[in-house]
Amino acid sequence: MKKYIVTLSVLLYALVVPFLEINDTHVFNPDWTPHAKIHEVWQLITNSIIGVLCLWLVWIKKETKISAILSLIITGSFLIAFIFQNYYGGSMKYLDGSEKTLIGINIGILGFGLAFVLIVSTMLIEKLKPNK
Repeated sequence: MKKYIVTLSVLLYALVVPFLEINDTHVFNPDWTPHAKIHEVWQLITNSIIGVLCLWLVWIKKETKISAILSLIITGSFLIAFIFQNYYGGSMKYLDGSEKTLIGINIGILGFGLAFVLIVSTMLIEKLKPNK
């Protein structure tokens, strides 16, 4: 079960996020400074490559622990950035004031929050299982 949860997490940060951000709201946003854009593209490439590594570890090497930890770092870092957004002037809202939500919750918080909780829960359940 853990490899499917890690895979879901990876698909969110390695495929869905780039799909949502390689457009005029992020990477090609004319209101963003070139410096912010390079950090955005760097983050997208880094997370996607880490995602490929995680999938290779899970499905080829049969190693889920390292993949789970790397996925927790990526999803958890987003959640921390969201929590502290007011301290650095961040926002999940676009310049026009709109925000991508599902059932009234920001899609980033919903997706990464769910992925984070599922991975942690799976790891805890696995740790609590009696050794065979």
